[in-house]
Amino acid sequence: MTSAPVPLPRRLVAELLGSAFLAAIVIGSGIAAQRLSPSDTGLQLLENSAATAAGLFAIILMFGPVSGAHFNPVVSFADAAFGGLSWRDAAAYLPAQVAGCVLGAIGANVMFGEAAVSISAKHRASGPHALSEVIATAGLVLIIFALARSGRLGSAPAAVGAYIGAAYWFTASTSFANPAITIGRMFSDTFAGITPSSAPVFIAAQAGGAIAGVLIIRFLYPALTPAQAAGIVVPHGAATEGN
Repeated sequence: MTSAPVPLPRRLVAELLGSAFLAAIVIGSGIAAQRLSPSDTGLQLLENSAATAAGLFAIILMFGPVSGAHFNPVVSFADAAFGGLSWRDAAAYLPAQVAGCVLGAIGANVMFGEAAVSISAKHRASGPHALSEVIATAGLVLIIFALARSGRLGSAPAAVGAYIGAAYWFTASTSFANPAITIGRMFSDTFAGITPSSAPVFIAAQAGGAIAGVLIIRFLYPALTPAQAAGIVVPHGAATEGN
């Protein structure tokens, strides 16, 4: 039996709050790691990645039943490409996700006694960084929609958290894989920040990775249906007629 659609305003609030928590987790744990382990960059990354993986698992469970817990424009637009979400709703998710990530960045800054807004000076734009973002984002799309096609979306919170935690380490970019969090991280001149001049390279690479991920899923899982796609990342009642 299909659950009733969740009204769009409730889904947008869930996406905004979830994105805010995501940015606060990423940036706040980065600040804490930098302060706790000031002379060990590897340990800082371990602390930051572990907190992000665990936190992402938790917030997906928290908000997934309302909005699906996308917290990421590339996930929402990939979902629209598979017919699981209307393009109109995907477009509405985007500003909520971006605003949430900016608010989360500000919240993390304030919680650690930093200036509410501090524009990052951490340059990250390079060929290896861009390639890393293409691969990280494609992999994120692949894991979500492969789980949808195989009926294993109950594993998505753990799988997505584990993938992002691992991708902190196997990519040169530490796996942003999300245009909204890329924008949010511009507003914190801390361990997890990114300079505004680097952000367009990351966002373009993430868009390319999302397209690659969608194409690979279409090839590997051609029987993926809109009804299956509508359940990502966590099964919820957001499917609407006419998607």
